[in-house]
Amino acid sequence: MSVRSPTAPQPQFPSGAAYAEALQHTQLCFRHPELKGARPDLTKLGLPRAISGAFASVFSLTSATSGQRYAVKCFTRYVPDQERRYQAISARLARLDRAELSQPWNLGFEYLPDAISVGQQRYPVLKMEWIEAVTLSSWLDDNHADRFAVDRLADRFAALTRDLSQHEIAHGDLQHGNLLVAGDDTLRLVDYDGMYVPDLAGLGGTERGHRNYQSPLRGNDDFGVELDRFSAWVIFMSLKAIATDPTLWNRLHQPSGEFLLLTEEDFSSPGGSTGLQTLLAHPDQLVSGLADRVRSLAFQPLELLPPLSDAIPKQRTAAPAAATASAGPSAAVSGSAGGLPGWMTGHVPSPAEPTPTAIVSTSPDGFRGRTALDVATALLWPLLLAMAVVLLVAGLPMPTAVAGAPVAAALLLTAFARSRRVERAQARAALAGLTQQLGRLDEPVKAAEKLRKEKEKFEAAESERSAAHPKEQDKLTARYHAELKEAEQRKVRKQREIDKKIGKLAEDLSKALLKALTDKQNAYVRDRLGRRLIADSPPHGIGPTLAARLAAVGIRSAADFTGYRTVQNNSFNSTGAVLVLSNGRLVNVTGIGETKAIGLDLWRRDVIASAVARQPKALGTAERRQIEQGITRRRAQLTDQRRALEPDTETLRMQARKKLEDGRSRLTQKHTLAGQEAARQRQEFSQRAVTLKQNSAIHESLSASVEAARTSRRRLAYAHYVRFIYVGR
Repeated sequence: MSVRSPTAPQPQFPSGAAYAEALQHTQLCFRHPELKGARPDLTKLGLPRAISGAFASVFSLTSATSGQRYAVKCFTRYVPDQERRYQAISARLARLDRAELSQPWNLGFEYLPDAISVGQQRYPVLKMEWIEAVTLSSWLDDNHADRFAVDRLADRFAALTRDLSQHEIAHGDLQHGNLLVAGDDTLRLVDYDGMYVPDLAGLGGTERGHRNYQSPLRGNDDFGVELDRFSAWVIFMSLKAIATDPTLWNRLHQPSGEFLLLTEEDFSSPGGSTGLQTLLAHPDQLVSGLADRVRSLAFQPLELLPPLSDAIPKQRTAAPAAATASAGPSAAVSGSAGGLPGWMTGHVPSPAEPTPTAIVSTSPDGFRGRTALDVATALLWPLLLAMAVVLLVAGLPMPTAVAGAPVAAALLLTAFARSRRVERAQARAALAGLTQQLGRLDEPVKAAEKLRKEKEKFEAAESERSAAHPKEQDKLTARYHAELKEAEQRKVRKQREIDKKIGKLAEDLSKALLKALTDKQNAYVRDRLGRRLIADSPPHGIGPTLAARLAAVGIRSAADFTGYRTVQNNSFNSTGAVLVLSNGRLVNVTGIGETKAIGLDLWRRDVIASAVARQPKALGTAERRQIEQGITRRRAQLTDQRRALEPDTETLRMQARKKLEDGRSRLTQKHTLAGQEAARQRQEFSQRAVTLKQNSAIHESLSASVEAARTSRRRLAYAHYVRFIYVGR
């Protein structure tokens, strides 16, 4: 049983029994071509056989079209972002090159949203590749005495965890029920519900894994590449212990127990654990060493646990097996240059060696070594001063400037001699060089503040980008479901329209038959009217002359006119008549007054009545069959249109699915590239921080050197030079 993190009330899913009932009619409950009409494995009662867990029921179905056998997982509990998780996991596993894996442990699967109909609702399923294999615990029941086979399986399990670690994948629930042993004794990994792949980083876990295989410190929020580390050590230790001492299986394992050798209580309370104490006291040092390793790992945070995939190769490098065992697991994973544990090598970047900047102050500390010019200056100084004194004492009348000339000459001479000293040029060059170096460096406090602000701005933007990624994926999913809904509504709307037309076909047949009969009767009456010529059987009062006049205006038979209209003759103040032709035109025939017009109309009416009395009362068989065949063709056309709605709708679903997959692929690529750029930017920030630290030390050293150079330069002042030319220092 797996323990999952608590969630708020979520949508209800059918029970395993409800799925089993629906799977009795796979032709109706499935739309997928491989699953539609598939044959489920049945129990003795004739019901679909289910392998039920806490969150799903798995059924074995054999496709009626391909004969392929599948495991179909029907979910009984709501899982947040389920479709998104499976899409990311499927995409990551699809990129694995099976030729590069230690064994074909990953099974193909396909997440099918809205795949199965239960009652009036549709639910997702997971269509998985079927594998003929047994669980790890069942395999150990039959093979635990074969020490070589168990040891080989332990190595294959270690190789499997190495595959996962190298591809930054974590299963999330490594345990005996999710590790299957195939006929060739290679492993298969099933149940990817809680799997972690890089594209799901930051999304959060959906479960905590089987309690008898998980660290007591694993929490609801743990979700990363480190998920499998503790359970991997537990399983590897158990297999190695059984391979070393097969009797441990019967001593520590309970028949049908939900563990291998140790349980949750052994990890949380190792002091009172009989099973763990048995392993710790085992005479074989490999067994006791691995048990001690698991005991110590039980109280370390997941992110600090050594991956089994890193530790095992180091354990294997020891040439003699006895030496490896005596060293114990701790020796296999600890101790490396620089004080880092061995398993952390390659995972923590080595600190960058600072690039030392030699700051050499060449500023001289005072004058050294008197030159001839210095000696001459020292000799002339007193003479010039004595001359000035003599001139003042003599009291000779002269300008003051002349009296002070010797003093000015002494000062100028000293200044000239001082300016010729190489120490002054060296001091100026040293101070200029140091000042220039200092000017090229940023002020440490300002540079640190600038770096801090840039990092804060970057992290804020990165947090916003990371938060936007799942929202963009959710938008794609929402648009996909909206398109599915629209396609379904369109199909239902079209079905209703077609059903309505089909329902009216009986009424259309009746109308068509009635219209055909009416048209036939009207044609018969028109024919009879056309055959009654006025000249052959004239009405009363119509002689040959009037018949000829009527013929002249187009009235030869009863079909050529439809009646008459009375008109007022103004010249005679009497009532006349005009005849109405069959095309509606009015004609005036000389000699046809109101009386004769009435006679013509009555004659026509008698002809009509006689024709109506003799008109057909029903359609012929051929005529009726032709109309019925037309309705039948119309029914077939509508039925074909209705039947075509489902493939058309499925095409729309596939187009929506393609848009979703393309959109997700673009988002994933964009997210991956952005993540790589963010990692590069963070690395750049780290390098800048190291450089800033180095520059801060250099800045401090340069500042001290500049101050020292200024102090040295002050020792080359005028007064110091005067003292130097007489004292020599």
